[in-house]
Formats: sequence, structure tokens, C-alpha cells
Amino acid sequence: MSDIEPNPEQRELINAIEGLYLVDAGAGTGKTFTVTRRYANIVEQDGVDPSDVLLVTFTNNAAEEMRDRIVRNSEYGMRELSNAPIQTFHSLAHDILDEHGHDAPTYLGVEETITGSTRIIEDDIIEQALFREFIGQFIDSHPEYNEFFTAISETTELLDLIKELSAKGVFPTATGWYRDGESHLDGDFAAFETLFADTNEPRNGGSRQSKLRQKLNDYGKEKTYLPDAPEQWELRGDGKQIPADVAERVFEDDRTALKQFVHDVYHAYLEFALRRNYLNFGFLQLFAFVLLCEDHELRERLGYEYVMVDEFQDSSEIQFKLMLLLAGTDNICVVGDWKQSIYSFQYADVDNIREFDDRLHRFVDELNRDAERIAFSPTKAAGKRLTRNYRSTQSILEFSTYALTARATKSESLDTEAISETVTPLEADTDRDDSRIEALTSEDEHEAILAKIDDIVDNDDYAVEGDDGEYHAPKYGDIAVLTRTRDFGRDLLDAANAYDLPMAYEGGIEVFRTDAAKLLLAWLRILERNADRGWALVLEEAGYTIYEVKAIIDRDAYPDAMVAFREELREMETFGGVARRVFDRYDRSGPTADVVLDTVQSVYGTTTFTRGELIQFIEAAIDDGSTHEVDAGAGTNAVTVQTIHATKGLEYPIVILANMNTNKFPSTGGSGSDIAYTDPIGLRQRKVYSEEAHDVPHVYDNWQTDVLNKCLPPNYDEERRLLYVAITRAESHVILTGGEDPNVFLDELPVDIEPVDPDLSTFDPVEDEHSPFTVDIPDPDGPARYSPHTFIDDAVFEGDTGGRGMEFGSEVHEFAERYMLDEAVDTGGNPDKENVKKFLDSLDGEKKAEIDAFLPLTVDDQEVTIGGIIDLLHITPDRVDIIDYKTDLTTHAEDEYEKQLSIYYHVIVDQYPDREVTASIFYTNDGVRQGITHLSKSELKDMIRTHRT
Repeated sequence: MSDIEPNPEQRELINAIEGLYLVDAGAGTGKTFTVTRRYANIVEQDGVDPSDVLLVTFTNNAAEEMRDRIVRNSEYGMRELSNAPIQTFHSLAHDILDEHGHDAPTYLGVEETITGSTRIIEDDIIEQALFREFIGQFIDSHPEYNEFFTAISETTELLDLIKELSAKGVFPTATGWYRDGESHLDGDFAAFETLFADTNEPRNGGSRQSKLRQKLNDYGKEKTYLPDAPEQWELRGDGKQIPADVAERVFEDDRTALKQFVHDVYHAYLEFALRRNYLNFGFLQLFAFVLLCEDHELRERLGYEYVMVDEFQDSSEIQFKLMLLLAGTDNICVVGDWKQSIYSFQYADVDNIREFDDRLHRFVDELNRDAERIAFSPTKAAGKRLTRNYRSTQSILEFSTYALTARATKSESLDTEAISETVTPLEADTDRDDSRIEALTSEDEHEAILAKIDDIVDNDDYAVEGDDGEYHAPKYGDIAVLTRTRDFGRDLLDAANAYDLPMAYEGGIEVFRTDAAKLLLAWLRILERNADRGWALVLEEAGYTIYEVKAIIDRDAYPDAMVAFREELREMETFGGVARRVFDRYDRSGPTADVVLDTVQSVYGTTTFTRGELIQFIEAAIDDGSTHEVDAGAGTNAVTVQTIHATKGLEYPIVILANMNTNKFPSTGGSGSDIAYTDPIGLRQRKVYSEEAHDVPHVYDNWQTDVLNKCLPPNYDEERRLLYVAITRAESHVILTGGEDPNVFLDELPVDIEPVDPDLSTFDPVEDEHSPFTVDIPDPDGPARYSPHTFIDDAVFEGDTGGRGMEFGSEVHEFAERYMLDEAVDTGGNPDKENVKKFLDSLDGEKKAEIDAFLPLTVDDQEVTIGGIIDLLHITPDRVDIIDYKTDLTTHAEDEYEKQLSIYYHVIVDQYPDREVTASIFYTNDGVRQGITHLSKSELKDMIRTHRT
């Protein structure tokens, strides 16, 4: 669109430079084109340059695209815009903290600081592993919270809670909560009372009982409450409504202990993260917000003359407030579309755009309560609209609006008229409208979709517009299948492969559910405890039948080759060596194996997990379905399969919206977290533990939380928006498909539903090349990160080198740490442990074990960090000794270990500049301590350069 003139609505926004604007930019209306042209118009003014204009969007790719478009439409080149603030909120927060905020944590009573080497954890899998390590330590050191942990089924739920609270702007200080954070946790009784009254209103003019009273028919079913819980009849009353005083009775639960528990976990995790030298995206924003609130001079200095935020429907509460703190004037323009807000699971708050003016005034008042942080007085935002759609036909646009008023269940009551009044109609730019909008159902939905694709390809009835503006019969690459859930797309891909139909999945791959990961997990189980579960999988992989596998396991009669391979793995000194050897054995190469190896090595290198703990982590990650992004390759003639969430911002000539089935779309969700935050009821506990009630220790259901949740209306609005987003991805044609139990959405939409019995017996796929999957491992924000083991050549551990394997090494290291901490441990006559004990007893200075060490370096203008864990520090008034335990029988790997200890050496020298620092290896086999000559920082930089090449 960059080669054409703006339409009147776009031109109006491009020229509207001064003042406060709320822009309703519908799907496919040229939003990016207009925003970048507006930016170019702003910086063309005298006295305004790119450093005066903040442009925020929500992905790094979108930021780069905007930068490219601005270059094409302004006098500035890419070099001049390279440092202009055109970025994501996360990147912006990182830059602010990196330049100005190293001490920002102190405002929350956290002693640890942010450093130039602090890394940004983008991978949820890695952070879950770190959090598991943290929470294990927290449980051990806080026995007063045992009852809370007993009632929590999965402790990583607390990480999700922390992330959600940080997105809401709720932060702990050392002694309480920052600013008005605790009020969020308490909830809003007035807002709840309104919801309570609405759902407690008798129906049918007073002749039928209220929805709430009807819901309480299930009160207590399959539940075990504490003895003080009221009976069902007491709550429901004897009329058409439940008694009004129930609202206050269920809301006013004493949550003092619960809030203190969450506070202590939250604050301790902040300390842990900084101590381990990392931040997640939420913590970046948290500390940037606190810094801007507290450092008035810095805030005034950073204030931008113009602020634009794209995709504002995807913003969180803290991001709204960050925008205000960074705005030096009221020249603010937010652009978005509430109908496309589909990321609440990433803490986006659709009310930021739906209730923009109310929130603007409320947030300004909150921020200015104790000091003037927002210099301008907010006015009502001027509304602008972009309504000309350059993607879809008018038929598709009109059909899509029905998604926003479609009931999700047969019993749902919707005010469709009120919803319709908030929808801005879109007008197609094209006069051509040959769109086919169809729906089908089948007992075998996967095959029905394949048959439909076969029918569409090369069929002029489904003609699509090409790049040359001419219409042609569609190819496979013109079709996208969109699904609400990832599992359906994976199964469809398997079905397509069986028929050799070209199809490619784009989106998230469940890393630990891949064959490569399952094989690695199986061998780790075998190495750890000779587990039957491990042997069963590797035997099945080798072709043994179920009965043969059972017989082999029952008799412990494993094939000689497998036993030999197990012993070979036992001798491997590094985890990476084990993983690579497993993948080599099974010929598992390529991007999927690469991402499994990268992910698991990152977890192992970042945490202090033993192999057993790593196995537990992988098992939990399998249950969670943790994902990495996958691309199918550009320019291939293959049907694309994506989740609806992954397709936001994209467009396809033909969209097949699949899996329109009950309990799949809308998603049923889960049973809920045991401790959760929900507006407007605040922080609540679903389960509670008691040893005294009924004289039996038990985890009980919380009756108040159960009733509170029944008072909240079911929220299917985001599911309707997902349906709308899916339909508006289509340029020319839309087909909806369902299985044996189609959902209510399909019945609600104005389309005829055709039952089909697919026949693929004559299917003959077109021969065409399509590229295999590639896995995208994104470059993280912040410095590039390495482990010392990255630079150690695993080849030195191959063959008969005197190594005794990871398991033995872990056992000795664990003994050393526990003995140093004065725990009751026994050497069991093990000579290595005896040598360690004797060595530790001989040291008369202060001893510290398992010390995190992070060395920041600048290599060719790029910041990098090498981080690892020092086994032992021995500290005296004039000297610091770095000691690394090695269980090797020979010194064959000493040159490689020198690299590891050199990194630790430079970290400790920086920390103790007034003392002599030494580094040595303690060989546990013979009790010999061998000093090393450390590499210089220049040599370490050369080592990094060599690794890169």
C-alpha cells in the first residue's frame, strides 16, 4: 500500500499530529501504513527529530517493519533511525534500565541490582525450570508456609500468578506492597456487588429463580468443605433469589495470611532472579515503572514530545501506565481494535481500549496522588476511525460481525443490540465479491478437511486474486487451516502426511512431546534408575512388540547392544554429550533435535538441577505442552496450519476454520489455579489445608471461593473475538468445519451446514516441493548468554579417558555441598568423599558453596555474558581461592577446565579487587589440588569469537 495515496480517513489521522487520539483501526484497514506515515509527518516538522517520538508496538518484527516503512516515507535513513525509539514495551524497559536503572530494585527493598550482564529470559521453559529451583529452596527455608504448599497442586502456578500481578502493576516491597498494590489483591466489593445483583435477579419477570440460585444447586457437590461452611439451604434461601447478605459473607474472607504468603514468594523470587542475574519481561516493566515513578528528574528528562502505541488492545495495565509516565505532553495516539483483543493469557486487558478515557483519568489520578508525575491534564480523546478494508470482500466482512454476537452456549444470554452498537462497520475496497462462505460437518473431520482442500485446489469456483491482480484457480499455498487448539492441527498434519497432501504447520511445537525428546527422556530414566518406563520406550522404538517388551523387562533380559549403549552413556562427562550421543544413535538430527538439545542444555546449565530433577522437570513440561516456534518455510506450495492466536496480523486467500466443536471452541479451560487473582474479587484460594478439621489432615475446598466464582458471569467475549479474527484473515473464501458434536457458534452463524461423508479414494496430490520445518530459537533481548561448558570440547571426554560419568560426579559434588553446610552426611567409605571431607576440614577461612558467577564482556561491540556456578570459594582477609571439584582419574581435560576457571577468576577479581585471587582444581580421586594459569579477558574474547565461527 506504500505506493498509493492515503484514503480520506487515513489522511485525516496522518495530519492529526497535536493532541490526544483514540483510533479504532479495523482489520485490514492499512493501520501500519497510516501509523508510519503519521510518524514521518511528525518528524518532518522543524525542531522535531526521531528521538522526540516514541513509537511502541508489540513484536520486534512489527517494530522492524515500521522502521523500514518510515525510511521509505521520510528523509531519514535506516542508520539515522537505528537508535530511534521504535520498539516494544519490553525492549524500551530494557533500554531504560540498562542505561539508568541498575539500582531500581532498591526501591522495592531488594538489595541485588541490575547489571550490564543481566540476561532476559524469554523462554518459558527455562524460566519454569529456574522457578522450580527457586520454589524448592523457598519451601525448605519457609516451613511456616507448609500448609499453603500442601494445598497447591502445582507450584509453578505461583509463577503465573506473579506474572499476572506484575502486569497489573502489583509489586511487593520488603515490608508490604508498592503504592496501591494491596487494593488490587483485596478486590472491589462494590463492583462485585453489582455482578452479584445482576446474576441474582429473578428471571421471566420474577416467575423463575435467579441464575445464581440455580447455580447453587451444585453447591457442595463433589466438594469437601471445612466444618464452618454453611449448608446449601442456608445460602439459597427459600425465594427466587439468594439472600442479599450472602454477597458480603462470601466476599469478606480474611486473606491476611494468604496475601503475606504471596508477598513473600513474590519478593523472594525477585531477589532470586536478580541474584541469578536474570529478569523476565514482566520484571523488566516492573522495575522500569518503579524507576520512572521514583526518579522524577529522570522521568522529566526522558519524557517524549509525541507518543504512539500500536495494537493498543494488546496492552496491559502496567504498559498503559508506562506510556503515561513516558509522555512529556498530551500528544498521545493509541491505535487498535477491541474486536481483535485475543491475548488475555499474555495479560492483555481489552478494557484499556474499550474504556480508554475512564482509565486515562483514573490512572493519571493514581500516578499523581503523591507527586506530579503526569504534567498534562487529560481531556477526552478525539476519536478517529479506519474503516476501509483492503483485505476481504464485503460478504466476509459482514459475515465476520455475526461472530461478535454469536452465543457460545445455548443457555447464554447476550445483549446483541448493545454489542452491535459498539462495532464499527467496515467497507471492502474491492467491488468484486464472489466469496463462498460454507460450513460442513463430518464424523471424520480430518478427512473431510482434506477432501475439501482437494476440491478447492485448481477449482475456478474458488478463484483467488494473484499478485498481478488477476484471478486464478487456487493452489495449496493459497489455503490456511486455522484451529482454536494446537492438538487438532497436529492430528490434521498427520492425516495429511498419510495422504501425501502438502501441508505445513506454523506456530508452536511442543518441544518435549517430540520423538527426539521422548527418546532422550527414556535414556535419562534408564541412566537415573534403570526405569521400566525408559526401557519400554527404547524397546518399542527398536521394534519389539508390547508382549516382547513386557517379557524382556520382567526378566531384566535387555539386548546386549542396549546395555552396552547404556554403559557408554554412563561414561559421558557432560549432559550435552549424552544428548548428542542419543540423537546420533537414533539418527535424530535437524532443527527439532537442535531445539530439544538447546532447550534442555539451557535448563541444565542455568539451574543446579541434578539429573533426577531434570527428569522431573521434563516430565512436567510434557504435561504442560511447553512450546517453541516453528516455521514451515517461505514460498512453498503447501497448505498452512496455524492456531488462531498465531495468525493474528496475517491474511490468506482461503481460510478453513476447523474444529468448530463442543468443548474445543470455545475452550473449556481448566479447573483453575489453587491460588488465583481475578477481577473484581481479588486474590483468592481455591483449596485450603487443615489438620484439625474433622480430626483428619486434609486439603479442603474453599466454599467462599466456590460461591464467588459462581457469581462471576461466564466470559466468552474473547472466544467470540477469536472467531472474528479467524474469519477476517480470509481474503476471498471461508469454510467452517465441525465433527460429530459441532459447537453452538456454528449453529449461531448465518451459514448452511452440510453433513459430508468424505471420500479420498481418488485423491492424487500435485507433485510440488515444500520445505521441512525449521525451528526458530529467537535471539534474546540483552547480552548474548553462554555457559562455561559451551566452550569445553566434549571430544576430550570420549573414549577411555578416566572419567567416571555424570552420576558419580553429581554424587560427590552433592556430598561436598551438604558437608560444607554442616548437614549430617556420611562418606560411606567412598575415597573421593573422604578426600573432600579432609580438604574442607583443612580450610580455616570463610567457605561459600555453589556461587553464581556471571562475567560480562564486550566482543566486537556486542555485549555477552558467561555464567556458571563456582563449586567453592575460600575467603581469607588477604586472599580468595576458587576451587572446582573434578572426579576425573587423569588430568587429560585440564586445558579445557582452564577455560571454565578463567571465567570464574575474572568474576571474583572484580568482586574482590583488594585481595589476591587464585583458581585451582581439586581432584577428588587422590586429593590433589592443582592450580591453573588463568586466561586473560582478551583470550576469553578470542575464545568467544572462535565459538561463533
